[in-house]
Amino acid sequence: MILLDTNILIEYLKGNKSLIESYTFEELFINDIVVMELYQGARSKSDLNFIVKNISDFKVLKSHDEIMKLATALVKEYNLSHNMKIMDAIIASTAMVYDMQLMSLNRKDFIYLDGLNLI
Repeated sequence: MILLDTNILIEYLKGNKSLIESYTFEELFINDIVVMELYQGARSKSDLNFIVKNISDFKVLKSHDEIMKLATALVKEYNLSHNMKIMDAIIASTAMVYDMQLMSLNRKDFIYLDGLNLI
């Protein structure tokens, strides 16, 4: 099971499917934070509709109490030393709680997290 970071989905939506082409949709997940970040990046209604349509094949994991508690702990631990952002903490926490690999193009945002399997 692989959780996809927002930047992977942005590349996918641009037509660069090579990052995930060796996986099936049964192996790939996104979380509700990634969905919100993609919606926030829409520049028009047609852009938003394009995003909604093209991410519909991905299974979406919802944030819940265990994920939010871990994300809060990560921000507390790593904000000052590594500038940990809230959205990145929730994405990383989702992968950690579900024991998934996290695929991201921004390794620097996650590389320092013990217990996170980053690809």
